[in-house]
Amino acid sequence: MSTLVRWWRFNLVGAIGVAVQLCALACLERLCRGHYLVATAAAVELTLLHNFVWHLHYTWSDRRSAGAIPMQLLRFHLANGAVSLAGNLALMPLLVREAHLPVLAANAAAILCCSVVNFCVGHLWAFAPACAARAAAQTASEASG
Repeated sequence: MSTLVRWWRFNLVGAIGVAVQLCALACLERLCRGHYLVATAAAVELTLLHNFVWHLHYTWSDRRSAGAIPMQLLRFHLANGAVSLAGNLALMPLLVREAHLPVLAANAAAILCCSVVNFCVGHLWAFAPACAARAAAQTASEASG
């Protein structure tokens, strides 16, 4: 699959993820009045899990193997999670307190800022072809031995 096709798939999953994250944030912000950063962190985590499943089955489906999934989830969480969580939690106070944007608008802007980095990290590390190939070889070796 070409990188351009993968980029479009990544953005489609990301667009759905934005909707998931903004809806989750809207609901969680009501439950956590005055704690928009706690609500943001929880919404990001929910969206990370949602996006991982879709990226695994759609964006990087050619790099999926049963033995690689736990490592891919770990890498995706470490990479995209760190970028998304750190990016959102760093940008949200600036956009909400300093720029006086509403919470949902600020979160949408923060998501966009993190998306390019997340694609590169996912493509080159979390769903790297070598990782999937190693896991498939290890699974085959364990099955035969």
